[in-house]
Amino acid sequence: MNEFAIIQKYFKKLTYKNPSALKLNDDVFFDKKNNVVVSIDTYVEGVHFLNFRNPDLVIKKIIRSSISDLYCKGVIPKFFFIGASGNNISFSKKNLILISKSLKEEQQKYGIKLSGGDTTKSKKTIFTIISLGYSKKIIQRNKCKNNDDIYVTGNLGDSYLGLLLLKKKIFIKNIKQRKYFIQKYYMPDLPTKISSKLMKFANSSIDISDGLFGDLAKLINTSKLYFRLDLKKIPISSKLSTYLAKTKKDKINFISKGDDYQILFTSSKFNRRYIKSLFKQMNQKVTLIGNLTKEIKSNQIISNKKLLKHRYNEGYSHNF
Repeated sequence: MNEFAIIQKYFKKLTYKNPSALKLNDDVFFDKKNNVVVSIDTYVEGVHFLNFRNPDLVIKKIIRSSISDLYCKGVIPKFFFIGASGNNISFSKKNLILISKSLKEEQQKYGIKLSGGDTTKSKKTIFTIISLGYSKKIIQRNKCKNNDDIYVTGNLGDSYLGLLLLKKKIFIKNIKQRKYFIQKYYMPDLPTKISSKLMKFANSSIDISDGLFGDLAKLINTSKLYFRLDLKKIPISSKLSTYLAKTKKDKINFISKGDDYQILFTSSKFNRRYIKSLFKQMNQKVTLIGNLTKEIKSNQIISNKKLLKHRYNEGYSHNF
């Protein structure tokens, strides 16, 4: 069983008298009465990050990953809590100094405050991050509407190429390019500026953590709609575009693997002009990549006006 099947079968029923849990269909808890929004994520060495040889970079990645859950809901994160498990090697004096320095930098960059946590000893290095913010409303999943446009902020795929470099599955001779992709893996660019404006036009939203297609399916959820995407329009960086052209590798395999932490949202087509103007004003890249419809009976990806026949990557999922 994967993680979603486990939630549906064993835990969803425990939240029926708790509307703030949103039926466990979203990545956040939303207490509407007290305007409190909370997310929680666990990161395990060897699963969510390769190793702990760069603790200063790993901690930045997991902090940004965690607060991204709030930003994509239109909520500004204010506080975070850390549960840390590890050994005397992972939490050596040298590593603790690096971790502390990185946390300070992230606090200054995103205006968040460390507010508590817990530490335990274990063989593997594991972190659990709780992020908390305040809002009178949030943008939920499962609120998509028929004929909604589908948008994504920023670029996709750089992080996955960085991961392949770290795993030594590929090699790029140019040092600057290698550093660029690895940095994108460890330090994703969160589209923070637009977060507080999302509620003006987004019907539904999610951050891309597990992959474009898989997260889009989660966003649609039980809405009984299907997506139609134009592969050519899905945004990638010029550096990734150059790499794909040189290696003749498929774009679809890079944009669908996750760890991008860009915001994926849907909006009425009547908002197109407003969205274009607002994002230009805020100097934030956004791309219209497709639409939702009930007129088709399966999800579709179009490439050069032709329907792709092969199965696409549906994103990462924990299987037990």
